[in-house]
Amino acid sequence: MKFSTKEDLEIPIDDAFSMLSDFDGFERAILRRGADVARTDKMDHVGVGMSWKARATVRGKKRDFDAKLVEYDRPNQMLFEVKTKNMASTFLVELVPLSRARTRMRIELDVKPQTLSARLLMQSAKLARNTLNRRYKTRIAHFASDLEERHKKGMRTAGVS
Repeated sequence: MKFSTKEDLEIPIDDAFSMLSDFDGFERAILRRGADVARTDKMDHVGVGMSWKARATVRGKKRDFDAKLVEYDRPNQMLFEVKTKNMASTFLVELVPLSRARTRMRIELDVKPQTLSARLLMQSAKLARNTLNRRYKTRIAHFASDLEERHKKGMRTAGVS
């Protein structure tokens, strides 16, 4: 199942990419929300090969996630692979400059079931696809407006709230 949406940001592409690749800020935000996250790579720079393990409560159950940065093309895009016991996902963040001060951000999530129980879950999710799509677009729109507010305040980190 694929979810995709675009948001136009009043942020230059380089600043937008810097904010979106502030992985330390995202890690802190995840920890503030009660989940556990830890880097699993030994890299001392940002780039392909960065990886994380996370544990979060989703729908009342503890779930383990493994994430890896598989494409890093500054300032254009990042692609992550995220795996759980039952699902494999890709998460794409793509930026396109619209002008010197405006950027189009496209965020795409593609979730694929890996087990029979996950396939059954995806079948019921497909029945609620319109609702899930609307929630996805709303969350990305809120995230985009939060990025713009932080940029206006001079904050160049993601600092997801």
